[in-house]
Amino acid sequence: MSDNPKFEVIDRRKIKAEEEHEPPKSEAAAPATPPAAEPPASGGPRLVVNEEKGEQEQAATDSAAEQEVELPAPPTAEESTKQKAAYDASSQRLEDLIRAQNPGAGAPPPVTFDALVQQFYISAMIQMGAGTQEGQRPRVDILGARNTIDLLGILAEKTKGNLTEAEDRTLQSVLFDVRMAFLELTSMINMQAMQPPVPPPPGKK
Repeated sequence: MSDNPKFEVIDRRKIKAEEEHEPPKSEAAAPATPPAAEPPASGGPRLVVNEEKGEQEQAATDSAAEQEVELPAPPTAEESTKQKAAYDASSQRLEDLIRAQNPGAGAPPPVTFDALVQQFYISAMIQMGAGTQEGQRPRVDILGARNTIDLLGILAEKTKGNLTEAEDRTLQSVLFDVRMAFLELTSMINMQAMQPPVPPPPGKK
């Protein structure tokens, strides 16, 4: 097995551009070449560049920017207090219903800042291929991972000075860990991109 796992980079922007410049079927001089078969699933991680996802995120960003001027006035303190009380009461009724149907179930763990940081950590690592079952090719969403890591960075910046020592230590450790994993993964991708293509075996064209 090679020390450098192989990545398959799929850039949907190139495919989309080729489709837009492809002549109509009536003008084509020869039948279209059938698409190449997808490589077997036994190779290295598969890198996916999802252009559609990027377009949707950009559209959402543009829409949010347009609505900044049209945002309604924020709720008053009284409205927020009433809504929070209604939310807590509804949540408690749901909890009572679940416990009635599952008497042996214990109380759910409280939602804490550490749980929020852990959720970002798990998302970033999965996007970088962690948790892939043995024998399957890791599916890497490197752009999604970068976005999640950037969100963790924003969280660290906006909560600076408002965290306990333990919360800050957890956040900084997680942020360091996911950034290190990102650097290692992108280094592997860059090394593969610089390698010359492997020639076909003798006797094959």
